[in-house]
Amino acid sequence: MSEFNGLGMGLGNLSRLSNAQTRSISAENVDGAKGKGGMATEGTGANCARDLGQGWKVSPSIDIEANKTYVIAEIKGPGVIQHMWMTCFPAHWRSLIIRMYWDGEEHPSVEVPFGDFFCNGWNERCNVNSLPIAVNPAGGMNSYWEMPFRKSAKIAVENISKETFPLYYQIDYSLTTIPNDVAYFHAQWRRSNPLPYKEVHTIVDGIKGKGHYVGTYMAWQVNNNGWWGEGEIKFYMDGDVDYPTICGTGTEDYFGGAWNFEQPKGEYGTFSTAYLGMPQVIKPDGLYQANQRFGMYRWHIMDPIRFEEELKVTIQALGWRSGGRYLPLQDDISSVAYWYQTAPHQPFPSLPDKDGLEII
Repeated sequence: MSEFNGLGMGLGNLSRLSNAQTRSISAENVDGAKGKGGMATEGTGANCARDLGQGWKVSPSIDIEANKTYVIAEIKGPGVIQHMWMTCFPAHWRSLIIRMYWDGEEHPSVEVPFGDFFCNGWNERCNVNSLPIAVNPAGGMNSYWEMPFRKSAKIAVENISKETFPLYYQIDYSLTTIPNDVAYFHAQWRRSNPLPYKEVHTIVDGIKGKGHYVGTYMAWQVNNNGWWGEGEIKFYMDGDVDYPTICGTGTEDYFGGAWNFEQPKGEYGTFSTAYLGMPQVIKPDGLYQANQRFGMYRWHIMDPIRFEEELKVTIQALGWRSGGRYLPLQDDISSVAYWYQTAPHQPFPSLPDKDGLEII
């Protein structure tokens, strides 16, 4: 077993020694340097520490100013990011964009709104209890996606709102060798609002290279009455055109549920497990919150979807109409696709502007 694989640290190899060097970046140690944590003399906690001085939580966070981009981590490799913790106010979860770059690339391999990346796509807190993503009270966002790099890693956040707000963060990583067969982490966000009639929502398209698809998050607003999850998810890979190699049997089936997620009778049953879940159901309130909203995830950790050259993933939105017929829906659907692939990757489609990202 290689040293890098040992860094994954499942219980089966937790006792193995390694020559990797553990480091961490936060507002208290902005470049992760050895022996340089907690040395700040200025920061968001300076006034609180005025009686205590240096070393007493002087810089626990940074202020993200309106319409500005901040590089919160720059790391020289080789190495691997193993855990990230972040938190900011829910009102900004769709207006703070996370971007990640590996090995000096021009175009980001990760470009996702903050909340959606952590399976919270509705600017409302929702706890998530899964292996790669854990969201805990009250808005502690954790990622355990393995993110290897050979030369460098850069993480940037852009505030597209008109407000300034604090961001707390900790990025834990190891400096270590990276085997040749290790691929790069990617994540891409897309939205259909509303989904055009008789069209499908594209979760991801244009992936070129060899790799494996490892997860889907969806924030789904239903714009009709009735059940909304009859649609099939489809994976087109390596030359598929009209028909996919992998086709699901229904939306709730893909996310690990069954029979409309209905449990108990007359209600949606929320659930959050290691690999799949629907942890969030937002009900209409009878006044201004008029639509049902759902948050769902499916991790292909034990069953990665492997492709040699290319991949496209789509999902239908289907309900019911009279006579037992399917009804193509025109819902507000946002999604995040997570995958690993070889470099270089194809540039992503441009994100919508602030109004196109807004939750309304």
